[in-house]
Amino acid sequence: MQHVDRRDFLKLAGVAGVTFTAGLFPDRPALAQAGADFHFVQFSDTHWGYSGPANPDAEHTLEKAVATVNGLAQQPDFIVFTGDLTHTTEDAKERRARMKRFREIVSALRVKDIRFMPGEHDASLDKGEAYQEFFGTMHYTFDHKGVHFIVLDNVSDPGAKLGDEQLAWLAADLKQRKTDDRIVVLTHRPLFDLQPQWDWTTADGAKAIGLLMPYSNVVVLYGHIHQENHHMTGHIAHHAAKSLIFPLPAPGSQPKRTPLPYDAAMPGLGTRDVAMASKVSLVELPVTKS
Repeated sequence: MQHVDRRDFLKLAGVAGVTFTAGLFPDRPALAQAGADFHFVQFSDTHWGYSGPANPDAEHTLEKAVATVNGLAQQPDFIVFTGDLTHTTEDAKERRARMKRFREIVSALRVKDIRFMPGEHDASLDKGEAYQEFFGTMHYTFDHKGVHFIVLDNVSDPGAKLGDEQLAWLAADLKQRKTDDRIVVLTHRPLFDLQPQWDWTTADGAKAIGLLMPYSNVVVLYGHIHQENHHMTGHIAHHAAKSLIFPLPAPGSQPKRTPLPYDAAMPGLGTRDVAMASKVSLVELPVTKS
C-alpha cells in the first residue's frame, strides 16, 4: 500500500494556495491539516488502447485506478483528466472505439463531475474531430468554490500551438479576473520549453504565460511527460503529473523519449490529489511505500 509520509513536507513555492499528493492512496488527514477548502483528483495520460512491454497490465490499469479512487473515504469534489485519454491510432474507427471504451470505464467513477481535455494522442491526427464527438469542447473554463479553472488545448493543432484564436479567448477571459484571483490552468503539454526536441513544449506557450503573468495566484497542472516535474516561470508554478500507463525518462537524459522498462516494484505510475487552500502555500506530500 502507498501512503503519504506526513513527517516530511517538501516546500516547493509560495504560490496560489495549492497542495498536492502524488499516488493512489492520498492521506486525508494530511490534506485537512493543509487547510484545504476542497480537493480534486488529476488523472493523466491513461493511453487506453496501449499494448506493450512498458505496462503488461495496460488493459486493467485504468479500471484499477477507478476502483481505487472510488474507494477513497473522502471523495474528491471533481476529477480532471489532463489528456492522452487514449493511445493514438491512424484507424479512425478504432480511435472512436477506444474513446467509447474509455468513457465506459470512467463512467464507473463515483464522482460524476469529471472534466476532460485532449492529448495529442486523442486529437492531433484529426484536429480533435473524434474527441469532440465523445467529450465536447477542447478549451473552456469553469469555477469551483472561488477558484477559476482554465482548460487549454495545445494538442489539436499539429504544430503544437494554442493558436491566435485561443490566445485571444484566453486574454478576454483573463480580463474578467482580478489580479489576485486564484487561477489554475489545466493543459496537456507544458507551456514552457521543457525539452523541445522531445515535443515537450508548446510552440506559442510563452504568449500564454505572458498573459498569465499579471495575475499573482496562478498554478499550471499538466501531463504529457509521464513523470513529476516542477518548474517556475517567474512566480507561476508548473507541475507535471505521472502517467497511469508507463513512465518516461527525465528530460534529455537519453537520446529518445522511449518508455522506461517496466518495473513491478517501482512502476512509476500514479494519480494526483490536489487540495485548494485559502492560505498561500504550496507543498508536496511525498509518497512512500509500505
